[in-house]
Amino acid sequence: MAKCTFCGNNIERGTGKIYVQKDAKILYFCSSKCEKNHIKLGRKFLETKWSRKFKREKQEAAAE
Repeated sequence: MAKCTFCGNNIERGTGKIYVQKDAKILYFCSSKCEKNHIKLGRKFLETKWSRKFKREKQEAAAE
């Protein structure tokens, strides 16, 4: 089971998108929302409060 490159959610089998960049890097997206934020808008996952990776980083920083 793959994880979304942007938000970190698990992607169910048969759903989501795979995006291959020109440098042969493979990106997995669970929704078009994640795809647009990463590719088109160029946002970082640590700047978007709704992503699971953002929440995990904030919890780790608060624990220290």
